[in-house]
Parts: sequence; C-alpha cells; structure tokens
Amino acid sequence: MITPAVFDIDEEEAELQYGSTSSGRRRWFSKELRCMMYGFGDDQNPYTESVDLLEDLVIEYVTDMTHKAMEIGRQGRVQVEDLVFLVRKDARKYARIKDLLTMNEELKKARKAFDAEKYQGT
Repeated sequence: MITPAVFDIDEEEAELQYGSTSSGRRRWFSKELRCMMYGFGDDQNPYTESVDLLEDLVIEYVTDMTHKAMEIGRQGRVQVEDLVFLVRKDARKYARIKDLLTMNEELKKARKAFDAEKYQGT
C-alpha cells in the first residue's frame, strides 16, 4: 500500500497510534470507529475483533466506491458528482451526501464572511 506524505511517520509510532493486525496491516480508523460504535450503542471499549472487522468493511466499501467512481465520468479521476451518481438510488446515502455538500458550502460562505469582517475591522 502506498502512503501519502501526510502519513509518513515511523513504524513504531504508527503501530502505537493506529494499531496493527497480526498480518501487519495498519489500522488507520480504529479510534474513530470505536467512538462511532460507542455512539451507536456499543460498549465504550468494543472488542478489537469487532473494530477490525468493521474497519475491513469500511476500507473495502471505500475502495470499491473509489474504483467505481474512477470508471465513470472523467477516467482516472474521482469527483464529487461521480460519488453522488453512484449513490443516487440509495435514498439515505443520497440525502446524507446532499446534506453534507450543502453544509460544506454554508461553512465556506461563513468562513469567507468571517475573514472579510476580520480584515475590514483592522
């Protein structure tokens, strides 16, 4: 697996911070998944095997969606519209992605307005 420069950390630090499997694959989302599982009603400290299984499923889903998105639209590129197209028939996912995109636009506008006020005030 190729890791971006953002994730260039030494091996010991990565193992302590992210955990790893017996096969040596790093676990990048363990902390977040544990918090999400607790938020959805699981134990505060869920079984490691459950977290690992969930992470495997998440990584498989994201990889699959990325490959599908790369095949449609502009070849070799993933764009937001491609992902929206892929989830268009799943009402819950479609509604959620639309909500997140709308919120992202509102946050951009709010940041822009805040920055404009900041510079006008000085």
